Amino acid sequence: MHTVALTKGVPDFREGQVSFDEDGHLERGKTPTVMNPNDKHALRAAFQTKVRNGGHVSLMSMGPPGYKEILQEGMRDVYADDLYLLSDREMGAADTWATAMTVATGLQKLDDEPDLVFAGFKTADGETGHTGPQTCWCLDWPMITHVISLDVDEEAGTVRAKRLVEGDISEIETIEAPMPAFIVADPEFEPSYRQASHRLAHKDLREETQQRAESFEDHLTVWDHEALNLDPDYIGLDGSPTIVSGVDPIPKAPSEREATPVDPDDEGEMDELVDELAPYAAGD
Repeated sequence: MHTVALTKGVPDFREGQVSFDEDGHLERGKTPTVMNPNDKHALRAAFQTKVRNGGHVSLMSMGPPGYKEILQEGMRDVYADDLYLLSDREMGAADTWATAMTVATGLQKLDDEPDLVFAGFKTADGETGHTGPQTCWCLDWPMITHVISLDVDEEAGTVRAKRLVEGDISEIETIEAPMPAFIVADPEFEPSYRQASHRLAHKDLREETQQRAESFEDHLTVWDHEALNLDPDYIGLDGSPTIVSGVDPIPKAPSEREATPVDPDDEGEMDELVDELAPYAAGD
């Protein structure tokens, strides 16, 4: 069983230090980066598959060299066996389509074809939700979106998932698809370990991976556009049909809040704190 989880770094908007060049393109190398929050749901889904079904888990990302730390964080979360970073300047400033073309090529270059590929619902910097489905379109695989739970039947070669349906009413439908398949995890996804063997496997994998994550670069493969045999005209900025009409930089929030230190060992100060917060707890 070979599972791949896709992840990426996004600007840490909390820092208020998002940097753009003169053409309005995000300068990721000069902007604090964190793992895309929605990718964590995809990582949890991939990890559940490893715990329940065993096999091999890979993490893949496209971005600058600094994304190595994002992959290291992901290795700790999903207990991945190996990491792949698609990175060079020719891939820079890509829109979702050029990104999908590059990531799909990276998936096809893997020695073993994945049985399942997991992606997050959307990214915090783009909010389009396009990259996962577009990558799947390049692979011509079945895709299940908004997944909140799933089970794999290796013998039958199928994945069965429950997904949210949004419309005039909210409902849950069950979908079954042959593997290989592409899974887009919903933020409502909750991993489930029903058997004692699953919980024991979870513990063993955690201890094993903590050591591997410390030397994560020994398990990291970096591919540039030449290694992927990609034409620069079809990736990065040159291969991106999206035209951005304008970008409004996010200013750093002013520090206007006042903080009052409270000593938890001072009974008088704690009484004052409780008196201050009590009206809010009552809904006033």
